[in-house]
Amino acid sequence: MPRYVALGDSFTEGVGDQNIHLPNEVRGWADRVAEKLAKDQPGWEYANLAVRSKRLRHIAAEQLEPALALRPTLITLYAGGNDILDAGTSVPQLLAAYEDLLAPLAATGARLLLFTGYDVNVTPALRLLRKRHQLYNDGVRCLAGRYGADLVDYWAFDAYEDRRMWGPDRLHMSKAGHKYMASRVLDLLEVHHSVKLKDWEPAVPLTLREWERAQRRWVHDWVLPLAGRKIRRVTLGDNLPPRWPTPVMVPPKGGLRRLVKEQGLPPAASESPHR
Repeated sequence: MPRYVALGDSFTEGVGDQNIHLPNEVRGWADRVAEKLAKDQPGWEYANLAVRSKRLRHIAAEQLEPALALRPTLITLYAGGNDILDAGTSVPQLLAAYEDLLAPLAATGARLLLFTGYDVNVTPALRLLRKRHQLYNDGVRCLAGRYGADLVDYWAFDAYEDRRMWGPDRLHMSKAGHKYMASRVLDLLEVHHSVKLKDWEPAVPLTLREWERAQRRWVHDWVLPLAGRKIRRVTLGDNLPPRWPTPVMVPPKGGLRRLVKEQGLPPAASESPHR
């Protein structure tokens, strides 16, 4: 029986793609991939162990053994993005830990998809991390080749240059961003789908006043709360469970929302999806 297991942080959990009917009140690209897999070939099971804010060490400690126990046939892994944003992170040490996580997953014989990270243009201050991000992505590309994994080269996707592909925190993909990511993963898996990039009119440039107002709102709503959590050494994922910790049979029609409705699974209590 085919079984898809997703590991990672907020990127894979689905933060930015809000859906009050699903666990943790988000959907995301991985749910969308699971639903299209089941529609293309009924019988797919799906587990998503990803939790927002997790560093690579947390993913290794909390998600690796459960993932191995599930005996997946397809695995997606994104890990390390939060570490890159942390002061003092050593990229060589991060990549060594990444390989320690990757090796047992590759040994399962499951098809394995890895992701590079995106160069999010949030603020000029974060451009200082670009070199670190490039080194990390180069390492992931190398490890994908070494372990025979498929690579979803997020870094190279020009579609994400449009600000509408991002949520209000500017760090997580919007619904449109998650849908497009699902389409790229499905293309790589050679699964038939109709998910397409939204056909937008060109974005209207902001006036100086609009830009200043947006900056103040972003700092108030996202930057200051994030800084406060870093000072307190807490994250929004500390007490949040994985969305789909045990495999569920994905209905070919109606998808995961139908499953929730039929089984009466309540969405887990969650806070605002800050990183």
